[in-house]
Amino acid sequence: MSEAARVLVVEDDVTLREALCDTIEYGGYPTLSACNGAEALACLENDPIEVVISDVHMDVMDGNALLREVRLRRPELPFVMITAHGSVEKAVEAMRNGATDYLVKPFEAEVLLEMVSRVGSIDHDAGLVAEDTAMKELCEMARRVAAADATVLISGESGTGKEVLARYIHKHSPRGGGPFVAINCAAIPESMLESMLFGYEKGAYTGAYQSRAGKFEQANGGTLLLDEISEMDLGLQAKLLRVLQEKEVERLGGSTLIPLDARVLATTNRNLREQVAAGRFREDLYYRLSVFPLHIQPLRKRRNDILPLANSLLKRHGGGRMMHFSAEAGRVILKHSWPGNVRELENMVQRAVIMATSDEIAAQHIHIEPAVQGEGSDAESEAPVTALLDGDLKAREQQLIVEALSDVNGSRKDAAQRLGISPRTLRYKLARLKEQGVAIPAVG
Repeated sequence: MSEAARVLVVEDDVTLREALCDTIEYGGYPTLSACNGAEALACLENDPIEVVISDVHMDVMDGNALLREVRLRRPELPFVMITAHGSVEKAVEAMRNGATDYLVKPFEAEVLLEMVSRVGSIDHDAGLVAEDTAMKELCEMARRVAAADATVLISGESGTGKEVLARYIHKHSPRGGGPFVAINCAAIPESMLESMLFGYEKGAYTGAYQSRAGKFEQANGGTLLLDEISEMDLGLQAKLLRVLQEKEVERLGGSTLIPLDARVLATTNRNLREQVAAGRFREDLYYRLSVFPLHIQPLRKRRNDILPLANSLLKRHGGGRMMHFSAEAGRVILKHSWPGNVRELENMVQRAVIMATSDEIAAQHIHIEPAVQGEGSDAESEAPVTALLDGDLKAREQQLIVEALSDVNGSRKDAAQRLGISPRTLRYKLARLKEQGVAIPAVG
């Protein structure tokens, strides 16, 4: 489960509710609690929830009524029902009504934690739609490699669903009951990435007030996803290679080697062979990661996935409404090339849900950003940029970026917002400017 997401515990007995939350938090999962179904629904509206654990018998709204509401609003959300006195009939009824699993009172703390760990990742591949022949073949290959413990390198343009495929591999692997830990190598500053990957001991550096396990340790028994691995600094690549080869890690500031048992998956939206040839990525690390390469085609090359994906996203973002696209809206969707891939498609769906005045989404409710219209490139690409940069020459683009950074005292986040591009796109462009010897304003 992601760090911000929580387990929602729904129980009207205060003592039991607190005991359940304490146990789950002891296992490393943040919790939120509610005393009945009505209060739980309010939590679902306002907080990031990834698992619901609910008792059956409660006043105001019981567990069965809550389950029905949750299945209408968030059909993909794992839901565990707690039944009392070994009531097999109630458990069977809950499963028929859409519960993911059930617990029968009394149960041990270990049973509860195992349940949370298992159901917390079972539906993460709900967004993996495979109607197109190419995608079906890719899923079949992913299922086969999932059974092995080989390192997999997943490549594809931004927004194609590389992390979704990685979660799919984890779920269908023997490690599926273990943790799935992801770290975005492009989103974390270089100075922090090493300590987050390998962990650190108390006093390893200023601000290290207590020891902390790194992502490799956290993924023991499960899978570690190195997202956008091509953005990792060359120096850190060398340290990563050693950890992968030796299957052990030494925390920063420590002297003890910690054995590792984590499968590693990596993603990239760049051509790593070209990065190796350009001296920006280590060749030995490339071959260590690319034991089994998988490539996700851009959405424009798997046209048969577009409408099924749009319908799947509509179900997710429809807020429980039984919404659908009109025939004309479907034709508009199919006509677009979707250079931003699934991410762009999802943005469109969310806008359409907001604009629609009924359960039918008509053609006039389909709003596609002009800045990303037109045919996409077949080359490995970065996220599409907005009109502010699209029409300018490279020299003008460089000038705009440097001026924007200067105006905001070097803040990458503020500069990206001012330029109208994503922080990740700005990082890519800054990396290229650095390679060209351009002086980049430092953070003030």
